[in-house]
Amino acid sequence: MKKIIVIPLLFITTMAFGQIPDSLKDKWLPTFIVGLGVNQIAFTNWVKGGDNSVSWTLSGDFHYDYYGSPWIFKNEIRSAYGRSKIGEGTYRTTDNDLYIETVASYDLGWAVSPFISNSIRSQVARGFNYKVDPEIEIANLFDPGYVTQTIGFTYDKYSNIITRFGIGFQEIFTNKFRQYSDPVNMVKAFRFETGIESVSDVNYKIDDNIAYLGKLRLFSQFKSLDVWDVRFENNIIAKITKYINVNFIYNVVYEVAQTPYTQVKEGLQIGIVYNIL
Repeated sequence: MKKIIVIPLLFITTMAFGQIPDSLKDKWLPTFIVGLGVNQIAFTNWVKGGDNSVSWTLSGDFHYDYYGSPWIFKNEIRSAYGRSKIGEGTYRTTDNDLYIETVASYDLGWAVSPFISNSIRSQVARGFNYKVDPEIEIANLFDPGYVTQTIGFTYDKYSNIITRFGIGFQEIFTNKFRQYSDPVNMVKAFRFETGIESVSDVNYKIDDNIAYLGKLRLFSQFKSLDVWDVRFENNIIAKITKYINVNFIYNVVYEVAQTPYTQVKEGLQIGIVYNIL
């Protein structure tokens, strides 16, 4: 007997930039989206081979925004945590991200608007390197944690692109894993950096039922402007029915302080669309 259970759930909402109706202006707008994906397969006396496996991913996306005049406030919390298990092996972490961002901008009637922002990047729980045996722990909640404050100007005159550029102040916090805050000596648990940050968000409608969401973040220290941290998030959403979407993600990360190699994350999932708020 062979049993296969696949329960993918992905909750997505999109709102094109610059398309806020008047009825939603000058008030706080909360949205809360959650997702749960479960994949399971089990074998009994299956002569063609195979092994039991189970995997799950839990994600959440919370927004609390205010579109007024002249102030605009955007708050976002995104998190994802997933694990998988094959056969008699132990569970392994497959997704482990936490992102918090707050942006406040003031419309002066210019082509660009001044803004201030604060962002936090970390892990939800412990992370491991599974390429060695036994696996070793390499990260934990806020170990490392990246906090960035930026002041500059934002341009949002296009309906599907928002970009901002400014002077950034980045703090790196660690506890046990000090290779991220002190790569040379691995002694200091804190590092402070000043530099330039650029963040661009894209919400582009490819077709009636297909949309592209992208986010590109660049950061470089003043003392080493020839080296840039890059975080490029890509998400293509295809709406199959009113409640079912196909979601493809392709993320690229390059941060020398973490690893000299380019990090890539790719995923394809079909899911049910649902908005709690």
